[in-house]
Amino acid sequence: MVVRVWRQAAKASIPNRVIVATDHDRIFAAVKQAGGDAMMTSTAHQSGTDRIAEVAHAVEAEIYLNVQGDLPFIAPADLDALARPMLDDRSIAMATLATPIIDHAEFRNPNVVKVVQGASGNALYFSRAPIPFPRDDAESVPSAALRHIGVYAYRRNFLLEFAELPQGVLERIEKLEQLRALENGYTIRVVPSVAPSLEIDTAEELTRARELVGRG
Repeated sequence: MVVRVWRQAAKASIPNRVIVATDHDRIFAAVKQAGGDAMMTSTAHQSGTDRIAEVAHAVEAEIYLNVQGDLPFIAPADLDALARPMLDDRSIAMATLATPIIDHAEFRNPNVVKVVQGASGNALYFSRAPIPFPRDDAESVPSAALRHIGVYAYRRNFLLEFAELPQGVLERIEKLEQLRALENGYTIRVVPSVAPSLEIDTAEELTRARELVGRG
């Protein structure tokens, strides 16, 4: 699956290098065998962002994209869409992707991370709970409900600072690394996904992914 993620990311136009950062020998070997670029990292990292920060110490760039290994169908166009605001606006230190939620089951699913954003386009909060909660009609899905897609973009200075911050209370409770940034007063720009993709967080989603690959 990681090789598939690497291949999808390599099709994006804006990134000029795609590296698979891992602490597993088998993943490193599989990517290398497939012709990819891989880097072994520490086993002590608590999050993907911390792992990317280690790469940033070794490979200097202006902007880093973090594509997690559970996104085998990530669209190259989404990676370009995520990187573009960072290139156009140097005040943006971190950005991520989101797409509207229309399915009630998805809205209630704790494996689906939700995000709410303010008028500026920046994230207000991320949660596994259904947010914003429709008090007057608990069975509806509010139009402001967004599914977070676990892809991030960081400016280098921010990334290195972020990795030095201790895990926050909210991050530990929700098991969402992006909350560390919000807890420490940083802003995260929410970029609309142009081609939302399936994330593999459960056995059921893995089965569905295999079915989709089989059809292709």
